[in-house]
This record gives sequence, structure tokens and C-alpha cells, in this order.
Amino acid sequence: MLGLIIALVVIGLIAGAIARLIVPGRQAIGIGGTILVGIVGSFVGGFLGYVLFHHNASEGALRPSGIIGSIIGAVIVLLIWQHFSGRGRMSRTW
Repeated sequence: MLGLIIALVVIGLIAGAIARLIVPGRQAIGIGGTILVGIVGSFVGGFLGYVLFHHNASEGALRPSGIIGSIIGAVIVLLIWQHFSGRGRMSRTW
């Protein structure tokens, strides 16, 4: 159980950090927020993998995914977070 928690934190940190590098704009979140975005993104990526590809359907819809799915999910979570928090929006000047 402890190994699973440590793996979630490490994968969450990696996926969250890469997502923050990919998504434009400044994200005002610390390392804890980065880990949380990565962990939630991992489950989002796992869910999307299940819905799109029915990969490992016997394990259920909500499960941790691989690092690529985690990064894709973390990017989605970060974009949603930026949209609803009002941060990172670029203003248009015509």
C-alpha cells in the first residue's frame, strides 16, 4: 500500500510538471498542486483510455494510467482548472 502511494506521488509529480510545461501561461500552484494535478490527471487519462480503447475493461473505468495517459490527463485537468479559476487567460488587444 505504501508503495502505491509513493508511486502515485512520483507519477503525479512527473505528469503534473510536464503538463505545466506544456500548458501556456503561468500557473500559480506549488509542488503540492502540481502533484495533485498529476494524480487527478492520471485517473482522467485512465478513464479516457478505458472509454476510447476499452483497454483493461475488466479493471474498471477509474484506474491509474501509464505516464503518457497521465500527462494527457494532467494537461486536460490543468486547462480546466485555468478556465474555471480565470488564471492564465490571454487578453486580446485589437
